[in-house]
Amino acid sequence: MSDNTFAIPNWRKNIYLFLFGQFMSGITSMVVQYAIIWYLTKETGSATVLSFATLLGMLPMVLLSPFVGPFVDRTNKKFLLIVPDIIAAIFAIILSIVGIINKDFPLWLIFVSLLVRSIAQTFQMPTIQSIMPTMVPKEQITKMNGQLGMVQSANMIIAPALGAFLFSIVPIAYLILLDVVGAIVGVVIIMFVIIPENPVYDEKIHVLSDVKFGLDQLRGNRGLWYITLMGTAFTLLFMPAASMYPLMTMSYFHGTVAQAGIIEVVYSVGMLAGGAVIGFFGNWSDRMKPILNSIWVMGISFAISGVLPGNSNGFLWFVALNTIAGLATPFFNTLLMAMIQESYPPENLGRVLGILNSLMSISGPVGLVFAGPLADKFGVNSLFIIGGIGTLLCGLFVLLVPVTRNYDKELQKKIS
Repeated sequence: MSDNTFAIPNWRKNIYLFLFGQFMSGITSMVVQYAIIWYLTKETGSATVLSFATLLGMLPMVLLSPFVGPFVDRTNKKFLLIVPDIIAAIFAIILSIVGIINKDFPLWLIFVSLLVRSIAQTFQMPTIQSIMPTMVPKEQITKMNGQLGMVQSANMIIAPALGAFLFSIVPIAYLILLDVVGAIVGVVIIMFVIIPENPVYDEKIHVLSDVKFGLDQLRGNRGLWYITLMGTAFTLLFMPAASMYPLMTMSYFHGTVAQAGIIEVVYSVGMLAGGAVIGFFGNWSDRMKPILNSIWVMGISFAISGVLPGNSNGFLWFVALNTIAGLATPFFNTLLMAMIQESYPPENLGRVLGILNSLMSISGPVGLVFAGPLADKFGVNSLFIIGGIGTLLCGLFVLLVPVTRNYDKELQKKIS
């Protein structure tokens, strides 16, 4: 399908308006997210509290994704993007009011707020993933996923720096209201974006049978099924370390909130650079090769990070290694998502993505249950060593199993 015959007139203008809306709503949400995590880190200094906060952020993705998928396939997409933003904004207002009145936040209310934000994302993420193939010509899917990744990386670059600055000068009870501003801007922009609806839009939803359908579709595709299982193992080993970035900087390297922000920024700068390569040059004949290379780079970077000395020189190396790991990250996430989007028709994507997102997230909470106690007992750096070695083992699995290693080659044959 060429640019000239694609169903949406001026599709580039339409998709860039959509990406701009994602940037505006995403950056305000992430500033607030970082502010909350830094508040918890500063007030408690506990790895267990941080891991529990991250656990709350992941549980909805694990438990609800399979049941969200059928709604994504058969519900108005704008509705699924707008309503969660509004609900998250309402809870931000409640949290802010309580903070202003009490001069502090009850820990339980922060956890409830994080849970609601995660539920909102559980609806929005598969919706965005499923509509991308309907908004751009097929030959542009990999590149546009790369540019979506660039937008998300840009958010991750700006949000920690902006969040650290605002956290230092604005009371957090007022800073939380930035989430409301972002929701308003995001909702207004989405109203002007053209989002095609699936032909099954009016079909009745049968949740359990639809969940089974998504699982059967995924399991019937052996290569993608094995990649999903590999991703599940990867999450189990990687997520505990990923949840400890603030504590790694502030406890192990004896850094500040600003330095914790620097780590988030450099990782995201790397992701932006990697996303730019995909977004503008993303036409690989075999996308499994750059995916495999990204796994090696992330694994080595994480493993080395765990054995660095806990001083200022070690922190500088930590900055460099996270920049490199960030550069590799989009090649795994973005190229895998492009392959998934090309593997199923758009009207089935929501149900398949619901199962896939749940399976690739399900081991994260399991790892996080042990992350806090392990970090408190053996040191937070040990989680980076475990994550790095585990990532390398996942790469070895992809390399040694032909149906995963050759998945994209076979997919391209089917498409052509």
